[in-house]
Amino acid sequence: MQLTNYLIFDGKAEAAFRFYEQCLRGKITMMMRFGEAPGCENMPAETRDWLIHVRLEIGDQVLLASDCPPDRPYDGIKGCSVSIQIHDQAEGERIFNALKENGTVQMPYEKTFWAERFGMLVDRFGVPWMINCEKAP
Repeated sequence: MQLTNYLIFDGKAEAAFRFYEQCLRGKITMMMRFGEAPGCENMPAETRDWLIHVRLEIGDQVLLASDCPPDRPYDGIKGCSVSIQIHDQAEGERIFNALKENGTVQMPYEKTFWAERFGMLVDRFGVPWMINCEKAP
């Protein structure tokens, strides 16, 4: 079994995942648009290029997403965070700094009582992140 985060966006899934591909040094291995899916022929033209599914592979981990269908209400990403557990403080800082650009820092990436470094932010796409670099045993 593998637990996987699946994010829902409001028309910004492709831009977000192109950014995450670079920032997290991953690879987009699947991207499908609503206009390519059966049953979506009657969608508004302006949303046919939105993503019905995208898959980003980062090592042996996967991050998935789609855009919210335009006929459903979108209320943002709330009540959860994508958490990155990392052993390299400098790499954690690089990722934190990339994600915080045009976003909102909730807690700076700094030393805490439980971690060598930890930080929280909401990126420019509205996704909450936690970067945690645990203390060495």
